[in-house]
Amino acid sequence: MLLNDDFLLGTDMAKKLFHNHAKNMPIIDFHCHLNPQEIYEDDNFASITEVWLKGDHYKWRLMRANGVPENLITGDGDDFAKFYAWAGTVEKALGNPLYVWTHLELRRFFDIDLVLSRETAREVYDRANALLATAGFSRRSLIRSSNVTAICTTDDPADDLHWHELLKTEKAFTVVPAFRPDKAINIHAAGYADYLVALGASAGVKIGAFADIVVALSARVDFFHSMGARLSDHALDTVVYAEATQAELDAIVTAAIAGGELSTLQIAQYRTAILQALMRLYTAKNWTMQLHLHALRNTNRRMLDILGPDTGYDGMNDRPVAEPLAALFDSMESEDSIPRTMLYSLNPNDYLPLVTLMGSYQKDTVQKMQLGSAWWHNDTRSGMRLQLQTFADESLLSNFVGMLTDSRSFLSYPRHEYFRRILCELIGEWVELGEVPDDEALLGRMVEDISYNNAHTYFGL
Repeated sequence: MLLNDDFLLGTDMAKKLFHNHAKNMPIIDFHCHLNPQEIYEDDNFASITEVWLKGDHYKWRLMRANGVPENLITGDGDDFAKFYAWAGTVEKALGNPLYVWTHLELRRFFDIDLVLSRETAREVYDRANALLATAGFSRRSLIRSSNVTAICTTDDPADDLHWHELLKTEKAFTVVPAFRPDKAINIHAAGYADYLVALGASAGVKIGAFADIVVALSARVDFFHSMGARLSDHALDTVVYAEATQAELDAIVTAAIAGGELSTLQIAQYRTAILQALMRLYTAKNWTMQLHLHALRNTNRRMLDILGPDTGYDGMNDRPVAEPLAALFDSMESEDSIPRTMLYSLNPNDYLPLVTLMGSYQKDTVQKMQLGSAWWHNDTRSGMRLQLQTFADESLLSNFVGMLTDSRSFLSYPRHEYFRRILCELIGEWVELGEVPDDEALLGRMVEDISYNNAHTYFGL
């Protein structure tokens, strides 16, 4: 039977670990892209099409692979026609994690155990829409019903965090910002000079030199901290390392503000220095820094011009990562200014270089350096197992802070169940092979810690 109680749980120990230990643990969603305004306003969704397909580039990619026309993906097509096109895509998605996620969401939120197809699409659509119109299916109700205790959104340093202030009245779960300074780091991106004006205005600083940027970011870190932030989040993509003098940095900033062309070296010098400055700020606040590496973004320029970013045209990069990252960490270790750090890579070939590198900087804090969960294109059974096994091979998996959604969807929380089942599956196999003790109490504590307890302690939310 599809998604029966024991799906993915192939051993007796795996079943015990999931049902007795993992299943009912709360969720800390420490990295997601939910909109805090939407959370606060707490509206219901107009249809299952809106909650499932609006903004979900995971699904959009599969629909394009199935020949669905763009007007039924990101365009102005009829709601049911879009849903029907997704149902037809699901029919072909056997073996893809979205096949599992789709049916998990139907079961966990809507109690619909039908297999989604073009044949069942109308019934599923109508039943789901009837529930979505009720009070128990507002945005916050969906979060509450998922046993979520904390959510970290991704927020620009210049944001006034107005919606976070209003969300302090929510009692069932906490919503806090995570500091996302990508626009301040990406000096080579369009709009950088205008962004410095906005950043300076938010901090009460007139920016004309490199030190002014650091002062502004410091003020915003203070503000975010006062609003509950305890994590930063960087779409760093590629890692560079190049040292520079203060005079060189000032000249680079002056040139960028004036709209001048910067050399590859100058961009690397600026990005290195601003990241070092941020690491000092994070260390002082006892924050956790998240670095997301090796996304190759916006690979289809034509579609970028039509639809904009984050629409399903991103791939996986394969540039060098170990040497520049080691140089960055080594430069900050000399100042004792490496914050708690989570390293994610979109390229699983980076897992061993990253997890072995992070072992050189562990100290003071339990698992100060973490290999972040399997991310984006790696949100698969094989991808999660590889990340878990690599972490276990080279560090202490028992200290892992576990899964996140990295999602814009209010229905994404069953992904935590998927992850927890895979974790229990893997540990159960270790028991069968005699690699770990056949001890439910010992292994159950490990599973509970990875599912929730470690994140609760590690982030201090």
